Amino acid sequence: MKTYQKLGLPLAALASTVTPAMAQEALSLDDRVNAAFATFTGPFVSLIFAPFPGTNFPWIVMWLVVAATIFTFYFAFVQLRFFSHAIALVKGDYSDPNDAGEVSHFQALATALSGTVGLGNIAGVAVAVGIGGPGATFWMILAGLLGMASKFTECTLGVKYRNEYEDGTVSGGPMYYMSKGFKELGLPGGKVLAVLFSIFCILGALGGGNMFQANQAHAQISGIVGDYPGWITGVIFAAVVFAVIVGGIKSIATVTEKVVPFMGILYVGASLVILAVNYNLIGWAFGQIFAGAFTGLGVAGGFVGALIQGFKRAAFSNEAGVGSAAIAHSAMRTNEPITEGFVSLLEPLIDTVVICTMTALVIIISQQLIIDQETGTYVLNEAGTAIATIGDTSGVALTSAAFGSAISWFPYVLAIAVVLFAFSTMISWSYYGLKAWTYLFGEGQTSELVFKVIFCIFIVIGAAASLGPVIDFSDAAIFAMAVVNITALYFLMRLVRVELKSYSARLASGEIRKFVH
Repeated sequence: MKTYQKLGLPLAALASTVTPAMAQEALSLDDRVNAAFATFTGPFVSLIFAPFPGTNFPWIVMWLVVAATIFTFYFAFVQLRFFSHAIALVKGDYSDPNDAGEVSHFQALATALSGTVGLGNIAGVAVAVGIGGPGATFWMILAGLLGMASKFTECTLGVKYRNEYEDGTVSGGPMYYMSKGFKELGLPGGKVLAVLFSIFCILGALGGGNMFQANQAHAQISGIVGDYPGWITGVIFAAVVFAVIVGGIKSIATVTEKVVPFMGILYVGASLVILAVNYNLIGWAFGQIFAGAFTGLGVAGGFVGALIQGFKRAAFSNEAGVGSAAIAHSAMRTNEPITEGFVSLLEPLIDTVVICTMTALVIIISQQLIIDQETGTYVLNEAGTAIATIGDTSGVALTSAAFGSAISWFPYVLAIAVVLFAFSTMISWSYYGLKAWTYLFGEGQTSELVFKVIFCIFIVIGAAASLGPVIDFSDAAIFAMAVVNITALYFLMRLVRVELKSYSARLASGEIRKFVH
């Protein structure tokens, strides 16, 4: 997603200079919560994000990329073969108004996108390019294209095994296709996987899905208007989010179908302005991307460093394989599960291939990364861990500086983008967490209201506090969802291939027809 950040405080250094009693007195409530929580959850977080021995390549990234590659070949490059059909589905050309479900193809796509497009597209890409150089962009794009097949697989299953209720509402997602799909195939363990997934999903929703978003939105706003208490931002966000999510998926979809296109056009539009102003450097920038992908251009870690950073950013950004999008797409109005698989494969394309690439191109073209004029390679910082930048910026500050080099008022645009990204992510993850909650504790208005209130309380906490280890644990929970989900997908993907074969034949024969709206 966008939330993989290490925000923990250097408590050990502090403890070495003061007595335990003094430290306890000096530490704020945030610090004490951080220290206690980090001690408790540290092993789990370290396990999820642990690198392969002798490398800095997290095994969870390889887990996601390998799965995406397997699904790409298993379904014979479905993301290429059915790309135009996916566009037609989003347009509503094949939508039967009498189909079961709650939202349109476009609304489901917008809701799922709102959960993935976030700070990672702005700050995360800057970190990837800052460490891995322009070449990281190539590997990021490749991983995004492969991830389209993962989305296709999980979202098809999400619709196929959803629960449809008499009042027209639906509940779906990995927890349903794990329990029902495994039972259909006579496989054990489906219920266990479903419960594990639901627990991780709730934890991810309450941390990375809202606390982190509220915290970063407050930081961006206070950086422009001046410092003020975070709880004010939290209360405002919580009130607006609650007003949206109390109406359920239809209300969420109504908002996201307007917010997501707007924030996408706002950000991509600003990027295109930069590219237009520096049009003579576009060819050079792509040259840097392709050269850096295979040579490293002297950046930290060389070729391998570029590959790792590109794959990592794509995996953390589009959440392909995590299973979250399958929950949103399960609410789609359709009687053909495979159609939602086709629509969902557009998400990594938009999130990673378009938006993340735009950020990378702007950073490269703005020449914030310092190049040795004699050798043509990038200059490393003093630590040798990343490329030196003008003003020694990194993360969101590097992106802001890149845009600001051509548009002086861009920090204001960036602030608006971050607020919109944070808001859209929160309302989407509220739905993901809610469906996991109702799977564990049962459907019903009371159960749903309890979760929605808890979710909004955590928004206020996230904006008012800097609970680093809590966020780290939440991020680990989100990627633990991927461990459970992809394990299930390997067993269930043959069912998707049956659906794909059937639909392809009926589409070719004309049985699948367009509707006039």
